[in-house]
Amino acid sequence: MIRYECDRCGARLGENDPRRFIVKMEVYAATGRIELEEDDADSGEALSAAIQALSAADPDAVEDQTYRCFRFDVCDSCQKELLKHPLG
Repeated sequence: MIRYECDRCGARLGENDPRRFIVKMEVYAATGRIELEEDDADSGEALSAAIQALSAADPDAVEDQTYRCFRFDVCDSCQKELLKHPLG
């Protein structure tokens, strides 16, 4: 049996509880596409260096720097507080 509780305050919630809300949050890098020019002599070297650095990096650390998605169950009281002050 799955037990639901508010991830913010710990209040017990039921699966179909009308007081239960789901909060989703995505955090991702705001950078756009990286443009590489064919005539740029450093492009190939820069790309090779980036690939080499990524292959040696910790995958979790790379993901933390580029994209993360979170999902929380919250009660109605915490939902109201989150809507008032989303960043705390």
